[in-house]
Amino acid sequence: MIAWRFIRIIVHLFAGMLTCAVIFPLTSTATHEALIRRWSKNLLTICKVRVRLIDRAADSPSTHASSNVLVVSNHVSWLDIFVLNTLQPCHFVAKSDIRKWPLVGWLCEKAGTIFLARGKQREVRRIYEGLVHQIEAGKRIAFFPEGTTAAQGAILPFHANLFEAAIEARVPVQPFAIRYVDAQGALHTAADFIGEMTFVESMRLILQGGGMTADLIRLPVISTENAHRREVAQAAWVAVGDGLDS
Repeated sequence: MIAWRFIRIIVHLFAGMLTCAVIFPLTSTATHEALIRRWSKNLLTICKVRVRLIDRAADSPSTHASSNVLVVSNHVSWLDIFVLNTLQPCHFVAKSDIRKWPLVGWLCEKAGTIFLARGKQREVRRIYEGLVHQIEAGKRIAFFPEGTTAAQGAILPFHANLFEAAIEARVPVQPFAIRYVDAQGALHTAADFIGEMTFVESMRLILQGGGMTADLIRLPVISTENAHRREVAQAAWVAVGDGLDS
């Protein structure tokens, strides 16, 4: 059964590559987003991951259909990108290592992922300037400010650098909290993608895990008006931490 599901994932990845290569050049941005959203949902279905949206942003200004926010979230797994994409596809800022992953790296690039090399301040500056222009152009940008994945139950400090893009573009930050739970509501450890674990090892654990629910918790937006990037990063960190604890 697991072998069959793994084959289905490989076929699904190739189908996504074919879509990016053949259909994307001939269709609109709106069509791209619809295809990415459907493809992400289908990938999670194969992995037996059900997404449950928990909306705790009801009292904040509506951003449900707006691109004019900077999306941030805690980072547990490579699954996070596709969980967020089921709600509304984003252009993600991700570590450059992902570009080297077989099939998935190429797909992420074609879906608009922006790759960032670790530890290169000049690269951060270049990416930051590009993000401002893309946000101002109406693109929905997302990144994981921890800079790496963390085991569930822990949240690492948020790096503040890229929050400056939201301040300069004069848009709020939309934080999300993501957790993966089993049928009893306990944190599902098969989702953890940490340390030296490879993508294939992570996939095997997920397929053997018997299914899980991804709680996608939308939190109130954070204003960036007259704010410092460190203040915004800390406010986002507190909001995500509170969202995971509740």
